[in-house]
Amino acid sequence: MKETKIKTKNLTLFYGAKMALNSISVDIPENEVTAFIGPSGCGKSTFLRTLNRMNDLIPGVKITGEVLVDSLNIYDKQIDVVNLRKKIGMVFQKSNPFAKSIFENVAYGPRINGITDRKKLEEIVERSLKNAFIWEEVKDRLHDSAMGLSGGQQQRMCIARTLAVEPEIILMDEPASALDPISTAKIEELIFELKKNYTIVIVTHNMQQAARVSDLTAFFYLGELIEFGKTKKIFTSPDKKQTEDYITGRFG
Repeated sequence: MKETKIKTKNLTLFYGAKMALNSISVDIPENEVTAFIGPSGCGKSTFLRTLNRMNDLIPGVKITGEVLVDSLNIYDKQIDVVNLRKKIGMVFQKSNPFAKSIFENVAYGPRINGITDRKKLEEIVERSLKNAFIWEEVKDRLHDSAMGLSGGQQQRMCIARTLAVEPEIILMDEPASALDPISTAKIEELIFELKKNYTIVIVTHNMQQAARVSDLTAFFYLGELIEFGKTKKIFTSPDKKQTEDYITGRFG
């Protein structure tokens, strides 16, 4: 088993009086793809957002327990949240390009982090677009608006934008749910490549996708972590009846 990159201990989250996550403890290894599956509203996206403190932005959220990244509790008062989100990038369900050129989209993070040298920015943009499998498609139109890209290209450019600040962990919240099958296949191929250098956590509604891209799978139901283990085992011989019922389509 690889080293643990993210560890949660008894992580519980309330939205006001409503408990959305109930005492989740899980170890996520580095350089693997971990998929979160479960029916809508089961807590998987909420849990994903606790891993880089995105829930801090929602009023009335109360969190107890611990989230350790490289053994540091990210909810510690001393933690710099901006640096944390640099280390733990996020790719959203709907691609969210800025209304700027492709180049400026990818250079945005490095610029904010103080890189102004044009040559350095060009190197980062090229490397990030190559690592996101989109360089060949956009290299001659870097100064065109990112809004002119197709949905699948926009999503890969958003992944390049995440890579540009050199994270260690990439969180993906249903990154292919709005895409056609060909674009989805490209994103899945990309995820497979990225895990060589990054720890990836993906929320997906698509069970086949979880089976194809992930090494480990966590099944959530009503804010509880029902089962977590190697993807192959979860999909072929889960320990819990609830997991089996969900995977075989009997509920959810």
